Amino acid sequence: MNKRILIVDDDPELRELLRGYLGDNGYAVDAAADGAAMRRMMAAAMPDLVILDLMLPGEDGLVLCRELRAGSAIPATPATSALPILMLTARGEDTDRIVGLEMGADDYLPKPFNPRELLARIRSILRRSGENAVREAPARALSFAGWTLDLGARHLVGADGVVVAISSGEFKLLRAFAENPFSVLSRDQLMDVLAGREAGPFDRSVDVMVHRLRRRLGDDAREPALIKTVRSEGYLLAADVERKA
Repeated sequence: MNKRILIVDDDPELRELLRGYLGDNGYAVDAAADGAAMRRMMAAAMPDLVILDLMLPGEDGLVLCRELRAGSAIPATPATSALPILMLTARGEDTDRIVGLEMGADDYLPKPFNPRELLARIRSILRRSGENAVREAPARALSFAGWTLDLGARHLVGADGVVVAISSGEFKLLRAFAENPFSVLSRDQLMDVLAGREAGPFDRSVDVMVHRLRRRLGDDAREPALIKTVRSEGYLLAADVERKA
């Protein structure tokens, strides 16, 4: 079956342009002008990825992104908490991008953009999230410092058995750390894990995602014990990891 993409943007011309372009490239495409329409379409057919405009009338993209990450976009559908989100920003300013990532977006693209770049970002996100999950044995897990990362369910579970909701991007980053304990991963390596591209000199995506992961893990941002910063080199997970079949 074709992957389904939901476009949430109040610009009707852009919605139709993307609907046609992505449809021609093999995707099933739905389009919504606002949050209410987004929820109706998700209730009818769950997408594999959401393209979410930051500047929307009423509930803006940040509000909707937070709602999706909380798993409350559709009643009784917690699966939306791991739904990949690509956010569109009108200005592409660092503040917009950082806030979007903090709310849980997996990637961002400033307007105006080249549709071919959008297509490349979509393919990268889907390849590194949903398609990888299908190929993995659902019971595989990585355990460290009282935490368990379930690679099949894509869940982070605490020592008390409580599931901690994490985004698709956070899952990919934490998995990279857990599969390479005590190894320094550079920002470029981590950016490739997140979005399949190199980090620019002013791109703070990785730093924002690491900050979010530390917060999820209860790691002190000032003196982190788990995800440590290696100055001028990158980050590493300072914990023994047990692989569970």
